[in-house]
Amino acid sequence: MPFMAETAETADTAEHKKQARRAAKLARQIGAFAKQHGGAEGHLAHIGQAGTRIVLVGTDGGWGDLVARTHTVARLAAEQAGLTLHDEFDGEFAARVRTGPYEWTRMAGIQLGGPSS
Repeated sequence: MPFMAETAETADTAEHKKQARRAAKLARQIGAFAKQHGGAEGHLAHIGQAGTRIVLVGTDGGWGDLVARTHTVARLAAEQAGLTLHDEFDGEFAARVRTGPYEWTRMAGIQLGGPSS
């Protein structure tokens, strides 16, 4: 039966390597965002079967997000990128986000009678 154990171990190693590659790619993207925005902080938000959203807020107020398939990959990517993570997307952290016409039109415009698309 050693063959079955070796196969399971090989599958675990392959999955670990795949997760490490995904995390490294996300870490590079986080680093590029931080460089473009003078630094960044983030928050990890579970989004169901789709995975975990990495919400990024730049020092300049710019924001963006990335999606990782698992929370483990998201956390590993954030650690590799040196991203400071907030436990909550609370008022103080959210107040750092700079919004523009697009956000007002898409998110609030509908309720305020603005264009819907």
